[in-house]
Amino acid sequence: MKQATIVAIVLGVLVLISAVQAVQLNSLRDSIKKESLVIDQAPAKQTSSSGTKRTTAVPSSIKDLPTMVGGC
Repeated sequence: MKQATIVAIVLGVLVLISAVQAVQLNSLRDSIKKESLVIDQAPAKQTSSSGTKRTTAVPSSIKDLPTMVGGC
């Protein structure tokens, strides 16, 4: 086979795969809208009226971690 033919076949396969993924993504988006699923989001940082930031307690497993890993 000629090189141009091989490139055309590979390009066709890639376009076909891309089209299949687009259809799958569209059906996934439609099913999420239909089921009214909500993705959890990280809570926004809140500030009180005095301007100080409210922070939550840090788990003990995170408190024990070193501040710098693998650096100088």
